[in-house]
Amino acid sequence: MSTARKSYPSDVNDEEWAFVAPYLTLMDADAPRRRHDLREVYDALRWIVRTGSARRYLPHDLPPWKTVYHYFCAWRLDGTWERVHDALRTKVRVADGRHPSPSAVILDSQSVKTTEKGGPAAMTRARK
Repeated sequence: MSTARKSYPSDVNDEEWAFVAPYLTLMDADAPRRRHDLREVYDALRWIVRTGSARRYLPHDLPPWKTVYHYFCAWRLDGTWERVHDALRTKVRVADGRHPSPSAVILDSQSVKTTEKGGPAAMTRARK
């Protein structure tokens, strides 16, 4: 960590950061210098996900919520999250001794018919 703040349980560890950092650090050569460390931004995103809190309630020792939201949106739009997910899925599958990419898909659908009528009408007692 680049700052002297106390760590949160949601903070990324060194091994996790080594995995995800290459996906987050891609920048154009002419991009302006960052004002906030990307690890801190990533830790802030993990804090939001872990606590379920609104981004505006980020603790003051993490980067500003607008900065965190900016990076989140940029990474969503450029496909970063999808690339991280795909790489993580591959890593987990290989660790389990499976082929790196899935070879089958399961589509779920309703398999048991309940009634022709739906909603409250289906639950109403029959008249005698």
